[in-house]
Amino acid sequence: MSSKTKKINIIYLCTAEKGPSGGAKIVYDHSNHINRLNISNVTSEVLHIQKKKISKWNTSLKKRFKIGNIYSGWSAKDITVNKSFKSKWFKNNINNKKNFLFDKKVDFVIFPEIFAHLAKDLCIDKKIPYAIFALNGYTLKSTNNYKNLDDSYKNAKFILSVSKNISLCVKLAFPDCSNKILLTSLSVDAEKINFKAKKNNLITYMPRKLSQHSDLVMFFLRKNLPNSWKIKKIHNVNEKKVFYYLSKSKIFLSFTHFEGLGMPPIEAALAGNKVIGYTGEGGKEIWHKPIFTEVPNGDILKFVDEILKSLSDNKVSLDFKLQRKKIIDNFSINKEKKNLIKMIKKIIYN
Repeated sequence: MSSKTKKINIIYLCTAEKGPSGGAKIVYDHSNHINRLNISNVTSEVLHIQKKKISKWNTSLKKRFKIGNIYSGWSAKDITVNKSFKSKWFKNNINNKKNFLFDKKVDFVIFPEIFAHLAKDLCIDKKIPYAIFALNGYTLKSTNNYKNLDDSYKNAKFILSVSKNISLCVKLAFPDCSNKILLTSLSVDAEKINFKAKKNNLITYMPRKLSQHSDLVMFFLRKNLPNSWKIKKIHNVNEKKVFYYLSKSKIFLSFTHFEGLGMPPIEAALAGNKVIGYTGEGGKEIWHKPIFTEVPNGDILKFVDEILKSLSDNKVSLDFKLQRKKIIDNFSINKEKKNLIKMIKKIIYN
C-alpha cells in the first residue's frame, strides 16, 4: 500500500453494551488491529451508541400499552453517543469517537447489521461512505421499514461477512447486493489459552442465549452424571475467567442460537474441549467430528445422551489435534489482519 495513502478514518458503530457481547468483541478487535497495522494515514475509532432515556421510557410505555409499531428498530433521533464507554468484559485499547460528526472526505463508517437502517439518516443523506458488517444473518431485519433497509444495503460500498451462512442470508434477503459481499474473519488469541492446563472432569456451558434449554439439560443430567464429574456455568465473568474455565474443562455445551458464527464454541474447541450442542446454523462450517458433535436445536434428550456417551472418551486423538490446529489457523490474528488489509484497500481504491 502506498505511503501516500489518503487520510482515512474507519469508524465502527457499536452499542454501549452492558453485558458480554461477541459482536462488540469482534468490532473492538478489528478497530484495534487497524490501528496497529501502522498503515500511513489509516486510523480507526469506535462510536458507541445508546438510546436516550426519554426514548427508553417511550418504548417501555408502548410495549406496556401496545401502542404503535414497537418493533421498528432504533431511529436516529432516539440515540445518543456514549463518549467514554469501554467494555469491562475483555481488555481493549480502542479509540472512542465522541460525536456524530462525519467528514465525507476522511471518514468511512461501518454499521453492524442490527443498525444498518441508521445509515439512511447518519450517512446516505450526508453522502458519507459506509459499509455494513453482517455479524449475524438472522438479525438482518433491523427494522420493519423495508424501504429504509433496502436503501441502506443498496447504498453500502460493501457488506462484510464472517461466515458462509451469513453470506447466504445476505444473498437471500438482498439479492441485488450479492456482489457486494466481502468475506472477512474473526480471531481467537491463542496466547490467552493455557494449553498446558491440567484438565479436570469438568463440563462447562453458557446459559445466556437459551436458558430454558440449558436448564432442562441440567435437570436430566442431575441423577445420571457420575460423582467424579462436575458442571460449571460460565456467566457474567470477564474474558480472562472464561478462558480459565475453558482451559480446565473437557466438555463444552453449546446453547448457541441463530448465530452468524458463535465465538464460545470456537474458543472452547481451541482450549481442548469436546464441543456438544447446537451449531447456531452459522457454526455448521466448523462443526465436524471428533471435536464437534451436533445436536438438533431443541432435542434435549439427544443432548443429554451425547454428553453421557462422551464421558468415557478421554482420548485426544491425532484427528482431534489436527482439527484443532486447523481451527487455530482459520481463526488466527494474522488471517484477520490480512483480511482487514484487503478491506482497507477496497475502501481506498474502490
